[in-house]
Amino acid sequence: MTTPNKTPPGADPKQLERTGTVREIGSQAVWSLSSCKPGFGVDQLRDDNLETYWQSDGSQPHLVNIQFRRKTTVKTLCIYADYKSDESYTPSKISVRVGNNFHNLQEIRLWVLLVVACGMPPQHSLMSGAVSTPRI
Repeated sequence: MTTPNKTPPGADPKQLERTGTVREIGSQAVWSLSSCKPGFGVDQLRDDNLETYWQSDGSQPHLVNIQFRRKTTVKTLCIYADYKSDESYTPSKISVRVGNNFHNLQEIRLWVLLVVACGMPPQHSLMSGAVSTPRI
C-alpha cells in the first residue's frame, strides 16, 4: 500500500483504502513464493479473506517475493498474522528487503506498529528491529 498522507496508527487497511488515505498497489506487482502447498499459494495470500492463507511446502527460508515492473515507492506494508489460529505457521522473523533488482536487495531496519486484538479493544505496541519473509 502506498500512503498519500500519514497513516493513523492501528488503522484498518481496508477502511483506509475506502477513505482514500491509502491505495492498494499489490496488484501492480508480480508475486512469487519460495514454495507452497496446493491450494495455499499467492491467490490465497492476496484474496482479502482472513480464513485463507499461504502455506509453504519446503525447507526454509520461506519467501514471498513482490517485484514491481518499475520503481515504486511503498510507504506502508500490511501483514496479517494470527498466532492463535496456527502458531506452527506464524513467522518468528520477518525481513523486508528493498532494491533495484533481486541481486541487490538490502534488509531495511524499521519501527513496527503491532496492533494486538485479544477480545478487548485493540492494544498498540511498538518494537524496533529487522522485520524475514516478504521481499519487495
